[in-house]
Amino acid sequence: MSDLSRRKLIIRGVAATAGVAGLGVAARIAQKYGLVPPDHAGLYGPGETLTYASQRLLTRHSLAREFPQSKISHPPLANEIPPLKDEFKRLQAGGFADWRLSVDGIVERPTSFSLAQLKSYPSRSQITMLQCEEGWSYIAEWIGLPLSHVLDAVGVRPQARYVVYFSIDPDWWDSIDMADALHPQTFLTYGMNGDELPVGNGGPLRIRLPRQLGYKNVKFLTHLTVTDSLKAFGKGSASASAEGGSYAWYAGI
Repeated sequence: MSDLSRRKLIIRGVAATAGVAGLGVAARIAQKYGLVPPDHAGLYGPGETLTYASQRLLTRHSLAREFPQSKISHPPLANEIPPLKDEFKRLQAGGFADWRLSVDGIVERPTSFSLAQLKSYPSRSQITMLQCEEGWSYIAEWIGLPLSHVLDAVGVRPQARYVVYFSIDPDWWDSIDMADALHPQTFLTYGMNGDELPVGNGGPLRIRLPRQLGYKNVKFLTHLTVTDSLKAFGKGSASASAEGGSYAWYAGI
């Protein structure tokens, strides 16, 4: 049986079980095949599992839509950011020459990268839409390198399941599974529309996940941790809604 046929069979089984026996039983089937998201517990957990399992089985390798340059938004929206702290201002005053992205966890070669080192890799660009959970969106050309290049450089171990990524603000972080981490459109972004990435849009470095909603695209990246479990990090996301509740861990679109 081909991988595609096997995936279709599993997702049909999960969906059919959800309809006949309820989401709880469907969630147990998803768990058997490693398709359970970190926020699977609680009232909405089985529904989150069904959504995530369906997306992973049917759209694991799908690409976000890319646009021609004529569709770039002018100017790109720079949404509200938290007050910038003294450490950020110090680095900004130095042209971000001392900015570092450290990578640790279950990797062979924990490394700290400067912006210059990241820019020494072959650059890539994509013209994709950033869609916010609040309803607004804009299209921009994002310039950087695939996250997979950095993960290859540090030697991710086979048991890795997630990448947790942190802003310079220690309370601002999120995580993705390895399917998204290794996806060719998942970027460490340092440029926008032919120039440096503006601070208002997350400069000097942000993660770009065009297949997920805006809150997963954390700004001001300084640290990545590769892990096989998110238990030490809570539910796997520090993102919170304006009403004070946490957003779903998986925000695929």
